[in-house]
Amino acid sequence: MLGVLTGSAALEVEVGERIAQQECPWGKPSAPVRRTNFTRGVALLLARHGETLRFAPHAINYRANIHALQAADAEAIVAIHTVGGISAYLSTGTLLVPDQLVDYTFGRISTYSPDDAVKHIEFAEPFDAGLRTRLLNAAKNLKVTFHDGGTYACTQGPRLETAAEIDRLDKDGCDVVGMTAMPEAALARELGIPYASLCVVVNPAAGRGRIEFSEIRRLSQAAAGQMTQLLNYCL
Repeated sequence: MLGVLTGSAALEVEVGERIAQQECPWGKPSAPVRRTNFTRGVALLLARHGETLRFAPHAINYRANIHALQAADAEAIVAIHTVGGISAYLSTGTLLVPDQLVDYTFGRISTYSPDDAVKHIEFAEPFDAGLRTRLLNAAKNLKVTFHDGGTYACTQGPRLETAAEIDRLDKDGCDVVGMTAMPEAALARELGIPYASLCVVVNPAAGRGRIEFSEIRRLSQAAAGQMTQLLNYCL
C-alpha cells in the first residue's frame, strides 16, 4: 500500500479513518496515519506537520513518522514537498520529481541506529528510481506538466534562506530548496521503504524574486488537484 507524507500543501481528498497506532519506540508521530480512499484505491496518509500544521520542520519527529507508516503496512512512500525555485527554469507552479538532494540540516536525529551499532546505508541515489518512474509515468499519462529530475537542497528552517545562502546552494548545483526531505529519505532507506518526492514550486528562492506568503498559500492550494490526480494514478 502507498504511504503519503503530506506537508503544507493539502490534497483534494477526504481524509479517511484513523488507524490505531502501535507502540512506537521513537515517540509520537506528528499525526495519526489515516487510511484514505482515492478513486483508484486506498493510500495511507500522514500529515508531517500535524493535522493543524503545528510542527515546524526542525521539530518534526521524523523517525516516528516513517516508523508509523511502516507499521501501517506502507510498502512505499511519496512525500509531498512545497519548495522554493532556485534554477531559473523552475517557475512558480512547476511540479518537480527530484532525483538528488543535498542535506544542509543540523541537529536532527537522522538514523534508527544506536550509537554502539551503527548501520550504514547506500545512499548515492536518495530517491527510489522505481517509485520516481511511477510518478513520472502518471504525469505523462495525465498530461500534467512536470520537470523530471533536479537536486533538492534541504535546509534547517524554520526561517527562509538569505539571498547569499541561495547563491551558495545554486553554486552547489541545487535546483529547489525545502526543509523536510531530510532525514525522511534516509530513514525510509534504513527501513527498506522506497521513497520519492513530489515537489511543487510555490515561491522563487530568496534573491530570485519577491516572496509573498499569500501567494505561497494560493499556489499550494492550486497544486492540490494535480498532486491528488498523480497519487491516484499511482495506486
